[in-house]
Amino acid sequence: MHNILLIDDDERLGELLTQYFKQFDLSLHHALRPSDGIKQLGIHSFDLLILDVMLPEMDGFEVCKQIRKTNDIPILMLTARGEVTDRIVGMEIGADDYLPKPFEPRELVVRIQSILKRAKHQNVNADILDFGDLVIDTDMRSVRINDEYVSLSSMEYSLLNILASKPNKVFSRDEILNHLKGIDVDIYSRATDIQISRLRQKLKPCNHIKTIRGTGYTFAAKTSS
Repeated sequence: MHNILLIDDDERLGELLTQYFKQFDLSLHHALRPSDGIKQLGIHSFDLLILDVMLPEMDGFEVCKQIRKTNDIPILMLTARGEVTDRIVGMEIGADDYLPKPFEPRELVVRIQSILKRAKHQNVNADILDFGDLVIDTDMRSVRINDEYVSLSSMEYSLLNILASKPNKVFSRDEILNHLKGIDVDIYSRATDIQISRLRQKLKPCNHIKTIRGTGYTFAAKTSS
């Protein structure tokens, strides 16, 4: 059974989803306030976080920023407004997916299952990708630069793993889309560019990810012998 944390001040929604999730082998834990949710993340182990944007104390974007400083848990954001700009902001700060309110519970479950399946797939055929200055442990889902660990969101790690698994291969955005499910196709190209930009910032001083103009991206590197 997968443990899911919901941070949302709608108590009724939490009750409904708790019951609904049981039939899909998902155990939901509900925090009504961001401070309580952040506390639970520090104490318990969760497989995924569902985070509402409109919250007391601070909005979901600020909560996401705080969590991403220390935790790479997959984050699915809920937004009542559903505007493209809100969704892009969510991607920029490290969210893995989003779902506008109101939503069908079944769609939420499908998106959760997609994210969890992607995370599980990344742990299959575990190996070490060693590029000298950059080392990716696909078993532990960890990244080190010059022996210093780097914190990446689930989406950032997924993108890095896709590119680094085949050094020097040029990936089009469509190819990346085939690997990363659950993202709104209408803004995916923009979301990919945002995540690549974030990756480059976090991977400095490494400069392996290159843009192939008009085509896509490649991971330019030679594996260490």
